Amino acid sequence: MAEAILCPGQGAQYEGMGRDWCESFPLAREVFSEASAALGFSLEEACWSKGDEVNRTDIAQPGILVTSIAILRVLEQQGWKRSQAPLAMGLSLGEYTALWAVGSLGFVDAVRLVRLRGEAMQAASDSIKSSMVSLMGATEEQARALAAVGAAHGICSVANLNAPGQVIVSGEIAALDALEAVAKEHGVRRTRRLVVAGGFHSECMRPAARRLESALAQVEILPPRMGFLPNVTGEPTDDPAQIRALLAQQVCAPVLWEKSVRWSLSQGQRTFLEPGPGKVLAGILGKIDESAQCRAAAVPGDLSP
Repeated sequence: MAEAILCPGQGAQYEGMGRDWCESFPLAREVFSEASAALGFSLEEACWSKGDEVNRTDIAQPGILVTSIAILRVLEQQGWKRSQAPLAMGLSLGEYTALWAVGSLGFVDAVRLVRLRGEAMQAASDSIKSSMVSLMGATEEQARALAAVGAAHGICSVANLNAPGQVIVSGEIAALDALEAVAKEHGVRRTRRLVVAGGFHSECMRPAARRLESALAQVEILPPRMGFLPNVTGEPTDDPAQIRALLAQQVCAPVLWEKSVRWSLSQGQRTFLEPGPGKVLAGILGKIDESAQCRAAAVPGDLSP
């Protein structure tokens, strides 16, 4: 069976991402140049300059998208057949890469949407003090119980169900402080506050969802040519109207990544490809099913036999 495509989300970024691909392949440089023209500024300079700019939500999101698409374009140039991939899915932001891969979103639309998404999420984060907490080794039941504790102090909910023992909650700072204080009483021995701009995938992002909904209404979304699994449901859809609605919902809804992966595994999918900076999704896949295989295409050297 051909490889399914797993597209990384925010958190995979690093200073200089995509530069090695652009230096090795003119096609990758063309992809970045086209993105910069669409955005009206140099995405290369923003991603490759020294400092923390690449970690800004409004830079990291288009940067990861464009790096991932550049890698996919190079793979196709090298003989890999995107059209043979049975399905594609992406973690949060990665859904936009996946939708480009399956032919539902045009490149320029994807780049501009992701830039707006990043700006809207950053603005929502600036307006309310919020963050995210990883509950190390927690079950979904434990996470929901702790989120309920936090919800008594402000917005708080489960944000990511990535893999067994890899669960993240999101919300206002006071709510997260409260749940961290009682985590051990709920059987969660360790928590880790994530370095993020705000409480993604929670109601803290409602203003961002409204802005994104308006922007999505102006964009053409086509039926996917291969399978596509959205985060909000963890089940496949080929309905453009549903895809449009779920993309807006996604910034406030939990990411059902484990459910999505398990659905693909249930269909007999055993091999995957992760094109993009880092190898985060390959690691998560191993936590879900050790027997599944994921080929990472993170640096040009990964193309070597």
